[in-house]
Amino acid sequence: MGRYAVRMTGFLAEWSDFNVAVAGAGAALGGLLIVALSVNIRQIAESRGLAARAGASIATLILGVALSCAALIPGQVAWGFGLQVLAGTVVCGIVAARSAIAIRADAKVTGYGRYDAERIAVFTLPLLFDLVGGVLLIALVPPSVGMVLVSVATILAIVTTVLFSWVALVEVLR
Repeated sequence: MGRYAVRMTGFLAEWSDFNVAVAGAGAALGGLLIVALSVNIRQIAESRGLAARAGASIATLILGVALSCAALIPGQVAWGFGLQVLAGTVVCGIVAARSAIAIRADAKVTGYGRYDAERIAVFTLPLLFDLVGGVLLIALVPPSVGMVLVSVATILAIVTTVLFSWVALVEVLR
């Protein structure tokens, strides 16, 4: 460590490697998703449902990146980090709700309503894990329980963003 390096302490210290990895990988993936969207922007922009899915996918991914960055701030306490998780989840929940409405409206126009539940679940499932994880962090149960759920949410957001990137790059052209 350098002369001015701050050593992580507290309950988040054991999560620092995970959070550093997620912050870097998630930010890179977010950039790649933007590039993927730009390749087929016309087709995506023409579909209210696809545009909504893109927005929700980006939101859940960036929530994971932001929470990973926040977890690297020295001196965090479990309940304080839990409040950050819940605040971010509420903001992304608003994006998710608006996206779900747009997907449903688009499905009525296109006739693809039978896939709505799957399309909506992809970006809401990580938020459910974040919500429960944030509540558990605030409730002062062992912080590792809440952190595991927040970490699962982040991993799910990464996986679902990669899946949506495939849709944005390939499936929209079919």
